Amino acid sequence: MRIRATVAAVSGALALSAFVAPAAHAAGSTSLDVTFSNMKVNGGKAIVVPATGSVKFTITYKVTHAADVKTSDYYAIPVIYHGTTIKSSEYGVAPSADPTCTDTSSTVQSCKATLSASRADMVNSIAGTWQSGGIAFAESDDEPTFTDNLGKVSVQRLSKLTVNATPEPVKKGKTITVTGSLTRANWDAKKYSGYASQSVKLQFRKKGSSTYTTLKTIKSSSTGALKTTTTATVDGYYRYSFAGTATTPAVSATGDYVDVQ
Repeated sequence: MRIRATVAAVSGALALSAFVAPAAHAAGSTSLDVTFSNMKVNGGKAIVVPATGSVKFTITYKVTHAADVKTSDYYAIPVIYHGTTIKSSEYGVAPSADPTCTDTSSTVQSCKATLSASRADMVNSIAGTWQSGGIAFAESDDEPTFTDNLGKVSVQRLSKLTVNATPEPVKKGKTITVTGSLTRANWDAKKYSGYASQSVKLQFRKKGSSTYTTLKTIKSSSTGALKTTTTATVDGYYRYSFAGTATTPAVSATGDYVDVQ
């Protein structure tokens, strides 16, 4: 099987012309007898896209073809897309290089492909649930086969969280002020912007312990800023922790150590 030069990570109705053979809609054309199954995207984990650049991930899947169809006669690629069907979707990502396939029987192949999701492929409004699917096409007059809804895929905006506990050092029983900021990728603006009105936990880990305990939960401001106070008791680390949402992954700040005297 070989890949066409025009098949790449794409957006805008998945640039379907890149996948359709020139004579695909000729009179008398028929669907290619190839099906996709067992599709797993990024090992089942969310695809988290930064504000700039891109992130690579893999898709594994099975391809089954009719007994009279040769593997050299068709090309089968996995895609992830935002929308109801591959054909109607406005945004999607496909591999830019040949998948690796191994014959497991005379009619079945086990395949793996590497894809790259770029900020350039995204707008903020499409973060959340996508779908996985497949497109099989040939150099013949056969109609490409589109297989939709092979599994949900979470596509999220990368989040960042900071913390700063002051003063350092501090006397036991005195007040500690803990500030920070919750931001996430703003794909539209190509930068990180504050994530407003989100519940964030202030947590503490005693020196010598490996476990954080939640002290309180606060809300991020309209700019994503965080600020609260707590009482100094013993030496340890303070951090903020965000549980995540459908569009944004969970994140915890690196603990900031405070020496209590």
